[in-house]
Amino acid sequence: MKFLHCITKSSWLMILASLTKPSQVLGLDDEIPFIGSISNELSYDDNDHLSSYYLVFPEIDMKRGCPGTSQQYNRYGFKKAALRSHSEAMEQVFPNYDYDQVEQDEDDYACHAAILERGAERSIAGYPMPNKIYKAPEHFHDWLSENGSKVEVCLLNYYDEENPLQVYWVPDDGGELKPQGHPLRYGMRYTNCFHSFLGHQFRVEHTSTKEVLTEFTVEFPLSLGFGAPAPHGKDVREADFTEEIHSTLRHEWEKKDIPQRTFSPLGFSKGRLPNDIFATMGAFYYNNRMHKTREEWEGKGVFVNWWETDVYMIQIPWGMKDIWQHRLVDLVSKWSGVQVEQTMMYGLRQYEEGARLLTHVDRLHTHVLSSIVNVAQGGLEEEWPIEVFDHYGRLHEVVMQPGDMVFYESAKALHSRNRPLKGKGAHYLNLFTHYRPVGEGDEWYLKATEPGREPVLEVEGTCYTPEEVVSKQTEHLGYGKVKCDDPRLGRNISPTLFQLKSADDLIAWWERTSPNRDDDDSMLVASPSADEASPPNAELRANIDTSNEETSMIQDTSSKVQEEVQSVNNEL
Repeated sequence: MKFLHCITKSSWLMILASLTKPSQVLGLDDEIPFIGSISNELSYDDNDHLSSYYLVFPEIDMKRGCPGTSQQYNRYGFKKAALRSHSEAMEQVFPNYDYDQVEQDEDDYACHAAILERGAERSIAGYPMPNKIYKAPEHFHDWLSENGSKVEVCLLNYYDEENPLQVYWVPDDGGELKPQGHPLRYGMRYTNCFHSFLGHQFRVEHTSTKEVLTEFTVEFPLSLGFGAPAPHGKDVREADFTEEIHSTLRHEWEKKDIPQRTFSPLGFSKGRLPNDIFATMGAFYYNNRMHKTREEWEGKGVFVNWWETDVYMIQIPWGMKDIWQHRLVDLVSKWSGVQVEQTMMYGLRQYEEGARLLTHVDRLHTHVLSSIVNVAQGGLEEEWPIEVFDHYGRLHEVVMQPGDMVFYESAKALHSRNRPLKGKGAHYLNLFTHYRPVGEGDEWYLKATEPGREPVLEVEGTCYTPEEVVSKQTEHLGYGKVKCDDPRLGRNISPTLFQLKSADDLIAWWERTSPNRDDDDSMLVASPSADEASPPNAELRANIDTSNEETSMIQDTSSKVQEEVQSVNNEL
């Protein structure tokens, strides 16, 4: 991607326009309401998301003449609200507000303000990110401009492969159009991201025909594509990728054994996003949910079944990525027990009905430790768990809800979603972030495992599938309900009690979860009765026949173990 680093003449004109443009939401004569509840007294749309930006502040600031209360700081796209003292709203937005200090020395106590983001979901709208919270003596004008009115815009051209598009800024006074950056070339790799301001208008023209494709106004941080990639041809839709899938799975099986160092007993753990970062992620997705573009997968492997069902992406602006990463990196460091540095954050990937993800590990040198965030989902007929194989090959199926995280050792722990996403019109949106230990470079995996981070290998007792799981069609009823005698195995052992022993098992699992194999119950392991319970350290592995003439013909890929994954998209 290309990013606008310098401030051009047109950029300065845009900044000046943002400072003089009148508010389109809050009129100069509108009274500022006093509220006690963020979820009940602000303006939400029909889907329970904030319908505008809000500048909020403690009610005491109204009496003290703090800058946020002034009409001078009415801005496009913003409403204002004063939060009543000791209210639920104050507890959410300013949890550390010191009322005693206000009473003792009101004049010297710092003014407060916060920005609540348009598109934030009702239940978490009152949790602003740290950069959205103002406290004196920071200059209020600069803070509001930088964290409120100023936003990033990312534009993509899928309209014409041969001819670029030109984006123009449209001045309010009807003056000459100002080109916004270089002409926009075709494809995701040429995405153009730049800073703009709420209320600014742009026009997009075809450079050859001069056709005006669209005009738009910036209402929030924006990711917008023009046109759409051509659909896959019949030759792709009807192609047989079986041999490539088998070969890939064998290769992934060998790659997982390169790192011997582990960071956690099972190789993964489930967590939860803090409310503030979940609110901002959810707001960005909600505002841009209609702007998804089909992800470019052709020729980049079979890790996603792109030839059967489309996978979509919403690009995240660079500055927004940095803000999110500053919060997420601390969570990953705490879980892994080592200080990590970010290496990659992709966009928001949206899966839809029929999507499957092949079992794999991620890049050895850069995708050492990772997190998956489920930002949104809807329309699912049944849960769509992430599959993680622990350090002993036991399958765990982890169900995620919006706002949930899964931390995992992505270069070592095999992970996937082989079960197809079910539901007409269903969508499942994830964010992927990747890290490696600070200062350890490409040879991180040669270091010994630290005490307390050893893997759980042999276990005591056995595990029991819940009674409601009686066939493949009812396995989804057992997610998170398998009971194990050894508590170290956690709560997410697969109701199939499946365990890997070889690459053939990876192939068998992929085939068994195929939507064309609904009648296959061969891998389901019934729970033993009290008299038949397995002895301690029993294998949690399905007794299935993995012999397959086709798989025996797959060429050995051991010589390729050290190769990097061929695509930056090789991850969940």
